[in-house]
Amino acid sequence: MSLSDTFLKNKLALSFEFFPPKTEKGEQGLYRHVERLMECTPDFVTCTYGAGGSTRDKTLEIVGNIKRQFAVPVASHLTVVDNTVQQLQDYLQQSTEQGIDYIVALRGDPPKAAEHFVPTVGGLRYANELVELIHQQYPNFGVAVAGYPEVHREAPSAEDDLINLKRKVDAGADIIITQLFYMNDDFFRFCDRCRAMGIQVPIVAGLLPVISLKQIQRIAGLCGAKLPQPFIDRLSKHEDPQWQFQVGVEQSVNQTQSLLEHGVAGLHFYVLNRSDAAHSILQAVDIASARSG
Repeated sequence: MSLSDTFLKNKLALSFEFFPPKTEKGEQGLYRHVERLMECTPDFVTCTYGAGGSTRDKTLEIVGNIKRQFAVPVASHLTVVDNTVQQLQDYLQQSTEQGIDYIVALRGDPPKAAEHFVPTVGGLRYANELVELIHQQYPNFGVAVAGYPEVHREAPSAEDDLINLKRKVDAGADIIITQLFYMNDDFFRFCDRCRAMGIQVPIVAGLLPVISLKQIQRIAGLCGAKLPQPFIDRLSKHEDPQWQFQVGVEQSVNQTQSLLEHGVAGLHFYVLNRSDAAHSILQAVDIASARSG
């Protein structure tokens, strides 16, 4: 099934995102969490890779194993950072041979030592160029791209950010998966502005359940996501990990329920290689009924 057909077939699409573990023990744990999340019958799962492509081979191995073991469509992330066009083509060819279904096409963040993104000699500059390459040379892949409800950190303006997003869609992207966010009004405004810009592909809400205040403050600081002050205040009441986990789950249940009530096209959970929070949230909102209703 193509990525576009997934959204035509289902009233609500569901997906999970993982990252390559650094150890064999971590990898075995990952598969146990994937197995539990399969109870929620996702439409596909995605896997990132390390900065500069440092874990690309591992990413292909993991998504290949997940597809074979759980019979679920899989997607690999791919960025233009530190890649020539030939290297991108080589990776896409390997992905084809591994039976990967979809590509999440990204420009990627600059290396940690660099203040700004600098294109690789012989490489690409923008994600829309990567989408175009995939669309023209590897049309077997469905393509997802990133959207930013709170505007990309490097965008000169919200309008420029949307113009860039439209370039990616016009180049052949099938869906948009958003950066994490915690204020649904930002997501709803983003969707309205996308439609007004002429962007008509499905927009999937990217959600990161909070399990630790320190962790989410660090992650939100890196990507520019706003955290509601009442939510921070409640998390701050106790340092107990179980308390913070429960508060985070309750917040995410409310956020997810609101998205469902507004007819969101899909939910994409950034699960950080864990299943407990996402599984609890989806059980609480009765995701099976929401997808069949």
